[in-house]
Amino acid sequence: MTTADAWAVPPATALLVLADGTVIEGRGLGATGESVAEVCFNTAITGYQEILTDPSYAGQIVTFTFPHVGNVGVNEEDVETINMASASGVRGAVLKADVTSPSNYRAARRFDDWLKARGIIGISGIDTRALTARIRDLGVPNAVIAHHPDGTFDIEALKAKAAAWPGLEGMDLARDVTSGQSMTWTQTPWAWNEGYGERGAAEFKVVAIDYGVKRNILRLLAEAGCDVTLVPAETSAEDILALKPDGVFLSNGPGDPAATGDYAVPTIRSLVASGLPVFGICLGHQMLALALGGKTLKMHQGHHGANHPVHDHTTGKVEITSMNHGFAVDRDSLPDDVEETHVSLFDGSNCGIRVKGKPVFSVQYHPEASPGPRDSHYLFQRFTDLMRAHKAAH
Repeated sequence: MTTADAWAVPPATALLVLADGTVIEGRGLGATGESVAEVCFNTAITGYQEILTDPSYAGQIVTFTFPHVGNVGVNEEDVETINMASASGVRGAVLKADVTSPSNYRAARRFDDWLKARGIIGISGIDTRALTARIRDLGVPNAVIAHHPDGTFDIEALKAKAAAWPGLEGMDLARDVTSGQSMTWTQTPWAWNEGYGERGAAEFKVVAIDYGVKRNILRLLAEAGCDVTLVPAETSAEDILALKPDGVFLSNGPGDPAATGDYAVPTIRSLVASGLPVFGICLGHQMLALALGGKTLKMHQGHHGANHPVHDHTTGKVEITSMNHGFAVDRDSLPDDVEETHVSLFDGSNCGIRVKGKPVFSVQYHPEASPGPRDSHYLFQRFTDLMRAHKAAH
């Protein structure tokens, strides 16, 4: 090798091509090929495996603001999607540092190998601070992430592909990530040195509608004494009520709530009219607002991270929450019988509602966390309290 060869810069093996024509070069990892999606950033410093298996990220490329990702490897326990056999909803991962060998006793596999198996394209060596600042200033861009190990790219074709993608507005992605059939969930949360547990006797029967549910939500429902039946996103209100639940849970999920709402809102409206307790999270929160007469809107950059402060008007407390959403409820559109209960202390956006005089409430953030703080676990108790009161009254 000559001195010139030693100083030569190796060709880029991955590109992130934004819809405005910006080309960002890096080193490829994970799956090869190309994928088009919306680019967001996540500020969590832990939980990359949970983030990349959260169905709410379908149609998105996740930029990790924490520079070291993949250094503790992956395992079989930190997975959030219900069906690992289906294709990953996440389209790509953008990293600052190269992935190192795992250095954690729970690691069962290298992060790079896991990305490849999941079909997720990765790019490292990126100035993620600069990309994050750009998203904050200009909003979430559409982009193509491409990984070709030989470093050969048709950049003009990639620019055209990124520019032509219509974006998440108007997209119903819940159909892509929902369960294919009904199932019963009994697993409870993870305990140190013990793993996951199994629910004992159940006090309540809950039907959870799966718009892209995370496992830890179902675990916390089971821990709260709920016999959980998970049903696909397009299950009718008639079929749900035929199961004679004590309450109904509306899950998180990806995409535009107005698009998924075409079939989900009439169902939710009927469930609210039934008088049963209803609890919604994230996409479920947004579609509950639509069912009650409100509207939703696309956010400038969205909320993605595990450090978001939220004020709970019902208790006066501030909780640090985990968030993952690019749409929000328009508080000015809420009818008079709907009360705003939670507000983001970052930007003042709506983070929770409840219906006056009815056992119906929802929050925009993820109280189950995973990853994130456990400040909001009380909401599962709030749900069971409503079901207990409803059963006593009927």
